[in-house]
Amino acid sequence: MRRLDQSVRNSAGMAFTGASWVMMTDRGVPLRLLIAVACLLSAPITVQAQTRAETLRQVTGNNINTLDPSTPGATREAFGVSISTYDRLVAFDRKREEGVWVFDRTKIRGELAESYEVSPDGLNITFKLRDAKWHDGTPVTADDVKWSLDRAVTAKSLAKAQMGTGSLMTPEQFVVVDARTITVTLPKPDRLALANLATPLAPIFNSKLAKEHASPEDPWAQEWLKTNTAGSGAYKVEIFKPGEQVVLRRNDDWKGGRGGQLPFFRRVIEQTVPEPATRGNLIEKGDADIAIDLQASDVLALQSRGKLRVDSTPQSNGFTMIAFNTRMAPFDNVKVREAIAAALPYDDMFEVAIFKRGYALFGATWTEPPTGDFPQAMPIKTDLAKAKRLLAEAGVPAGFRTTFAINVGSAATTEPMAALVKESLAKIGIEVDIQKLPDAQMSTAITEKRLPFFTEGSTAWLPTTDYFFRNYFTGDQRWNYSSWNDASVTELGAKARFEPDPATYEQMSKQMIAEYVKEMPLVLLWQANQDAVMAPNLDGYTYWFHRQLDFRDLSRK
Repeated sequence: MRRLDQSVRNSAGMAFTGASWVMMTDRGVPLRLLIAVACLLSAPITVQAQTRAETLRQVTGNNINTLDPSTPGATREAFGVSISTYDRLVAFDRKREEGVWVFDRTKIRGELAESYEVSPDGLNITFKLRDAKWHDGTPVTADDVKWSLDRAVTAKSLAKAQMGTGSLMTPEQFVVVDARTITVTLPKPDRLALANLATPLAPIFNSKLAKEHASPEDPWAQEWLKTNTAGSGAYKVEIFKPGEQVVLRRNDDWKGGRGGQLPFFRRVIEQTVPEPATRGNLIEKGDADIAIDLQASDVLALQSRGKLRVDSTPQSNGFTMIAFNTRMAPFDNVKVREAIAAALPYDDMFEVAIFKRGYALFGATWTEPPTGDFPQAMPIKTDLAKAKRLLAEAGVPAGFRTTFAINVGSAATTEPMAALVKESLAKIGIEVDIQKLPDAQMSTAITEKRLPFFTEGSTAWLPTTDYFFRNYFTGDQRWNYSSWNDASVTELGAKARFEPDPATYEQMSKQMIAEYVKEMPLVLLWQANQDAVMAPNLDGYTYWFHRQLDFRDLSRK
C-alpha cells in the first residue's frame, strides 16, 4: 500500500575540519554559498575545532525565522529547530515502516516527564518530572511547566488555537502538586489532549529566565524568545542568523533522550541554500549531509547516480488536493464539483507533478468506506462522459470559465499539473485561466476565501480522522480550504473527538468520509513522498509529523 524508494551506497567516513570543508566547497559551488560558509568561520574557535564526523550539516531551501515556535508566521524549519532545543512534557515514539523510521501516533512517551498517568475517567493527567536541568544549570520545576502551559493557552500565538484542539484552554487546568508533579484537568476526556503536549507548540520554558526579559507590554517574553532560548533540550543555540543559518551545540547534561542517550552529533549546522540543485550538489560532494526538500526530479537524478542514500516515505499525515470554493458559483453546485472530479487526469498529474513518488489518493473502487482512516484512496477516476453528463445536470452543459490558482513557490510541481487540468477540463467545456500567485499572496487569498479553484497541500500534526475533519471541513478557519460546512460532519466531528469507544469512533469516522465523498468539497490527489537525500553514512532519519528533521535521531554509521 505504501511505496518506498531507497538507494544506499557505502562510503569511507570523513573526518576533516571546518576549514577543510570550506576548501572543498570551492568546487563549482556558487560564490554566495562560499560567503555564507565563510560566515561560519567567524564563529567561536570551538565551531572550527569540531571534526566533520561530529558535525551534522543540513541544507534547506527555506529559513529559520524565529527560535520561538509559537511565533505567528514561524516557518516549519523553526518548528524543527525547537524540537531539539526545547523539551516537551511528552513526545511521540517512532517505529520502522517499510525500512524507514516514521513517527508512531499511537505511542506517547515521557520527555521532561519521567512518567505520566491518565485517570480512569480520562479527566486528569498527572506528570512526574525527571531530574532535568535548564541550559543554565538550574533545575526544571513544575512551576516552569505551569508557566509554559499558561503561556501556551494565554499568549497571542500559534499555540493557543492548537492547544484548544485538545481541550487545553485555560491556566486553571494546570495545577502544581509539588516541585516535580503537575496535573492537567480536562472538561471532557479529549483524545488529543496528551498528543497536543507532544507538538512543537508545547515547549517547556525556563520561566525564571523568560520572566527576566518580560515586560508589562510583553508579559510572556515573546519578543526576547524570538531570538533567544530558555530551554532544557538536547541542543543549545550557538549562532542564530535569521533567514541564513543556525548552529547548535549539544547539551551534554540532557536527560530527555530515549534511554537517557545523548545525541550522536556534537554540533548541528542548518543553512539556507535557496537553489535545490545546489543543495543536491553539496550533499553529493560531501560538503553537506542531508536535505529533505529537494525537487522530485533532482531526487531522481541524484538517486540514479548511486552516490547518496535516499529514504522516501509518503507524508502519511498529509495530502495534496484540488479545492473548490463552495461559497462561490458555480462551485456551490455539487454537480459541478463532481463533474470536475470526474474530468481530472489523475494518472497524468501524478506522473508529471511528482513522478509518482508518493501514495495515490484516487482510483479506489469502494462504495462504502472500508475503514475510518483519513486520508485514504477515494473512489474517483477519470471519466469524461460522466463529467459531461454531470455538467448538464448542473445546468451548465456548455461549461464556463474560471481561474485555477497555483503557488509560485511550488511551481515545479504545480505548473505541469495545472497545464493538464486546463487541457482536460477544456474537453468538457470548462475554460481555465491559470493564476500564479507568490507564496504570501496565495496564503492571504486562501485565508480570505477569495480563490474559486486552486491546488494546495497540507499536513495535520495529529492525524486522527476527527482532527482532519474538524480542521479541514468545518468552521471559517484558514484550513477549511473549500469553506464547506456540513451540519452532519460538524456534529460527528465534535462528538468523535470525545468518543472513548474505538468501534463507535470508527463508525463515526466512516460516516464523515461517506459524507465527504457525497459532497466532494475538494479532490484528494496524493500523499507526496518526503525524500530525505543524505550522505550514505548517515543513519536514523525519521519522518516526523512536523515534516522536519529531529537532529537527536541522526548518527553516522
